[in-house]
Amino acid sequence: MKYLFSFVIPCYHSELTIKSVVEEIQSIMSQSADYDYEIVAVNDCSPDNVLSVLTRLAKKNYKLKVVDLSKNVGKHAAIMAGYSVAKGDIIVNLDDDGQCPIDKLWELIEPLNNGYDISIAKYPVKKQSLLKNFGSKINSAMARHLIGRPKTLYISNFSAAKRFVVDEIIKYDNPYPYMEGLMLRTTSKLCNVVMEERERIAGIGHYTFSKSLRLWLNGFTAFSVKPLRIATIIGALCACIGFIFGIITIIRKVIDPSILMGYSSLMAVLLFVGGMIMLMLGMIGEYIGRTYICINNSPQYVIRDTVNIKKDIEENHEKV
Repeated sequence: MKYLFSFVIPCYHSELTIKSVVEEIQSIMSQSADYDYEIVAVNDCSPDNVLSVLTRLAKKNYKLKVVDLSKNVGKHAAIMAGYSVAKGDIIVNLDDDGQCPIDKLWELIEPLNNGYDISIAKYPVKKQSLLKNFGSKINSAMARHLIGRPKTLYISNFSAAKRFVVDEIIKYDNPYPYMEGLMLRTTSKLCNVVMEERERIAGIGHYTFSKSLRLWLNGFTAFSVKPLRIATIIGALCACIGFIFGIITIIRKVIDPSILMGYSSLMAVLLFVGGMIMLMLGMIGEYIGRTYICINNSPQYVIRDTVNIKKDIEENHEKV
């Protein structure tokens, strides 16, 4: 019996690159007769012609399955859509721009044969903009402190996971999926495989700073309550500082009645405390708003159409 690989590729602005990615997967998988494969390409409502390219390729290759989403939901939700139809024993995540070194696939899956559940490519040098590198570092720091990611673990978009991991991940049906948090809460047996990231085949990256910020918010609001605890600590600290400052002011006034109360210092304290209160209220409001959206059963994604996928896999073309 052959093992089945599922390659899940979220696609956005990749009409110039996706064909090369699909062809390289076909070439790599032809090297071994022990494995069969399928490619699940998810069109995340891309504004270019990537859907037409995928549909044309799928007509020539039944192993290429296309999922067309009705609106843009972001990379992580698109991956969840791909997971919902993937049938492989091993599921491989990769990008649509050709930067993932697919030729290192066999090295990537080797740890899965040695007791690990998830294997992730580690790039010593990230070939992306300085702004995106900065955002990645902020996200990594957040993941370490808020959701308990091991300090030595590196997360990238090229990874392989066992079937049971994906089965557990897709049980999460809230509208704010965060793949790193879902992986970390599913298993502790994750490892890195060092390899070199490639240059993009064509075009430029479209993962903007605002998208990185939304991903960061998803991470700490969906998988950690530590920010609320930090807000509580800061509030208590501000209250203590205010109380001590009040006592000092009274003592100084008693000792020297001629001392005038300072307008500047009073305004500084009021602005500081008021700013902290608004920050904490905003943080609480973010949690409440996301809870409200989850209660309304907002979908992670809605599937408009599929190619080379049986209709009973997504009976209603919608996940709630």
